[in-house]
Amino acid sequence: MEIDSDLPSSVQAKFKSDTGEEIGSPLDLPLNVTKEQLTLICNALLQEEDKPFLFFVKDVEITTSLKDVLDTIKVNSEEVVEIIYQQQAVFRVRPVTRCTSSIPGHAEAVISTSFSPSGKHLASGSGDTTVRFWDLNTQTPLHVCKGHTNWVLCISWCPDGSKLASACKQGKLIIWDPETGNQIGKTMMGHKQWITALAWEPYMKNPECRKLASSSKDGDVRIWDTVTCLTILSLTGHSKAVTSVKWGGNGLIYTSSQDRTIKVWRADDGILCRTLEGHAHWVNTLALSTDYVLRTGPYHPILDRNEPTTDKKILQQRAIERYEQACSYGAERLVSGSDDFTLFLWLPEKEKRPLARMTGHQQLINDVKFSPDTRIKASASFDKSVKLWESATGKFITTLRGHVQAVYMVAWSADSRLLLSSSADSTLKVWSMKTKKLELDLPGHADEVFAVDWSPDGAYVASGGKDKVLKL
Repeated sequence: MEIDSDLPSSVQAKFKSDTGEEIGSPLDLPLNVTKEQLTLICNALLQEEDKPFLFFVKDVEITTSLKDVLDTIKVNSEEVVEIIYQQQAVFRVRPVTRCTSSIPGHAEAVISTSFSPSGKHLASGSGDTTVRFWDLNTQTPLHVCKGHTNWVLCISWCPDGSKLASACKQGKLIIWDPETGNQIGKTMMGHKQWITALAWEPYMKNPECRKLASSSKDGDVRIWDTVTCLTILSLTGHSKAVTSVKWGGNGLIYTSSQDRTIKVWRADDGILCRTLEGHAHWVNTLALSTDYVLRTGPYHPILDRNEPTTDKKILQQRAIERYEQACSYGAERLVSGSDDFTLFLWLPEKEKRPLARMTGHQQLINDVKFSPDTRIKASASFDKSVKLWESATGKFITTLRGHVQAVYMVAWSADSRLLLSSSADSTLKVWSMKTKKLELDLPGHADEVFAVDWSPDGAYVASGGKDKVLKL
């Protein structure tokens, strides 16, 4: 291969973070500088220790050396090349490789599975009206909680992991103690039809974890005090069933409904702030860019091992710091998925207009989730595919194909390097974010997989489905 004699041997380059901050002054870099060398330079400029980075020039990732990228893009040798760097998670989550245990126990389909914020406990709700807690070390059932008289449709851990709320098809809410398996307080009734989603008040707002929001098919959203077991506020305004509720970190509650709108409420007094319109059909699902941070609250998969503490003030401070890190762009972003096959990206705290409309799915959208580092969002659809989008702009990245039937749910690993999807074709698939290809196939279920969750510390994945078995 002949080398172009007029190619310069070095270029002027400067480093910029993905939020737009420049570090250092422009440098003269040789063209054959490798990704590893760029990482060393970047760490030196930032005065950090060995942190992993990804580098991009004009949205093209540098995988081998700077020269390979500049060959593909026409660059003027007089200009300063901007190298954008993105910091990656410092820890790595091992990919799930095998099913370590199948735990039978439920008499009907498993509808929901959820790990506690610290990743130490696992709970599941089922069509047999029970909630079960599982021991992750021995991988056996811990407690069976009876109290509902109909299917348990959704379960949700409070941010400090001390209580679990479950809701059933009759519109009843029960709070459970994961240590003993007993009911806390009395059953909360008030919804006229079944409950579709639950959301706890974030830890950083109140470390006591008292308030809980529930959305129902009757069109109402209720905020409960879980100590007195009474409704504090009832948010009415949707004209059809409410499909999802999210409690944001800045004191706002977001609800989506079959009346094609998303409403933003003030959590303190229940006043409607704004209505987000744009979808042409039912809105099925909502996701916040801060979901992972709000879910894990004060827990961090690495820090907690080194300096555990039970002081609520310190824990609350940690939660606030982590939230502010995740909101480096200044505000939470909300994404909504709908039966009209599209997704919308919103800045719900400030604007009524959507930032972006994401089209490409050929069937309704069932689930959408932001990665824990808030850079990518993944959407699952009945068109058998999972699509990835840039979370800041809503730009389409790629489609992950491999499932042969509808995809129900997606779950991210804590380090954002792997994505898991569950489907009606009875398999789970693990996708690598580095190659954007299938990493592992996890067969084993005998029927459709409805529920899947990846523990926040990255150690386990739990899945449950129509075959009544919970798999780890």
